[in-house]
Amino acid sequence: MSRTALIVIDVQESFRVRPNWQLVNHPDIAERVDRLVRAARDAGDLVVWVLHTEPATGGAFDPANGHVRLIDGLEPLPGEPMLTKTSHNAFTTTNLQQLLTQHGVGEIVVCGIRTEQCCETTARVGSDLGYDVVFVSGATATMALAHPSIRDEATVEEILADPRTLTAEQVVERTEYVLAGRFATIRTLDELTGVPVAS
Repeated sequence: MSRTALIVIDVQESFRVRPNWQLVNHPDIAERVDRLVRAARDAGDLVVWVLHTEPATGGAFDPANGHVRLIDGLEPLPGEPMLTKTSHNAFTTTNLQQLLTQHGVGEIVVCGIRTEQCCETTARVGSDLGYDVVFVSGATATMALAHPSIRDEATVEEILADPRTLTAEQVVERTEYVLAGRFATIRTLDELTGVPVAS
């Protein structure tokens, strides 16, 4: 019987030091992920931690700046793998697939930051690699998404004022629409932990 692995993606301080963190839908993402982590450990599942790095860029994801670390409150246990990636998905620039193979994993549970970016991309690649993928939207976080024409230089105020902006809720909904039944099964935090989440 194959095992399940919980993949915790980019729940790192890098995001919290950027201005758009104030637009995040789940500021309590660390607590949400911690619930999943505890449930996974109780079930004997493998927990894999992934951090995103952009070396030599000088930004929030440059390890030299000290923000490429888990958000306070999250603590890997000894023996739980900690991977660093430079691609959006957690497979391409890491040994995640080999690790999962070594542990006999057939199902992955995806959580982390951002819903539609690194989490969704990991779910898609994982599905293509043959894993059964469970996507836990309630244990992911994202922000309002600016129109591509203003995304790079827009202030938080400009993003919020632009009628073309997608709210975080719309981003999550669209992500679930494209993943469900094709790349992943969408599950709630309550379903996987048995504990209601405070709304």
